Amino acid sequence: MYKILANTVFLGKEIIYLTECHSTNEYAQQLLRQKEAGEGMIIFTDKQTKGKGQRGNRWWTEPGMNLTFSLILEPKFLRSNQQFDLNMVVCLSIWEVLNQYDPNFVIKWPNDILHKTHGKIAGVLIENSLQSQWMESSIVGIGLNVNQDMQIIPRALSLFNLTGETYDLWVILEKLVQRIEWNYIRLKRGEIRLLRNSYLKNLLNYQQRQLFSDGEVFEGVIIGVGEDGKLLVDKGGSIRSYGFKEIQYIGL
Repeated sequence: MYKILANTVFLGKEIIYLTECHSTNEYAQQLLRQKEAGEGMIIFTDKQTKGKGQRGNRWWTEPGMNLTFSLILEPKFLRSNQQFDLNMVVCLSIWEVLNQYDPNFVIKWPNDILHKTHGKIAGVLIENSLQSQWMESSIVGIGLNVNQDMQIIPRALSLFNLTGETYDLWVILEKLVQRIEWNYIRLKRGEIRLLRNSYLKNLLNYQQRQLFSDGEVFEGVIIGVGEDGKLLVDKGGSIRSYGFKEIQYIGL
């Protein structure tokens, strides 16, 4: 066990600290299966040996230099077709914290945080369990590059690379968890329109022309994100809906 977070309502009141594990998401899943975890628990590790991103992509991190953790939520107030609302809240919360350090961060649909000129700094992987038409539990995995020198990794960035300073990981963790909790409560209160507007306002290249590929290269405009979480793109006057890995940003 690790010290609890003092300035939250329910997130981080129970923290499991592991010096090393395969994946904090997998560890959280095991605890849920064994009914040994409740909403708000955080699993935090210094070294994740098989960290996962979306669709099995690996998340590389140097031990003790970055934040790799998972938190457990029970968003039973969300229907199964509202899963992306949670993803949106988490990404927006991470962006809000990073914006305190530099105003040039953006959210890249569906689950990354980038700096406009320097590349990726954070990624999110959310794994949901459903009960009939409703969400039952969610494991929110977050990787944030903080103190690691990422220069040898193409299009990757850390706060250290950006500012030249090193940071107390616990302080950054507290800021992230507090912001996630606040926006999660807002989501529970039904403030989805305000949250969605903030998300879109800070979405990479929202309402700007850029090159994409969906099997063919084309110039299009992101006009929004559907309730199902799919990216909505104006392709030559026709609105297309794309799931993850069905479309690529060209030049990123």
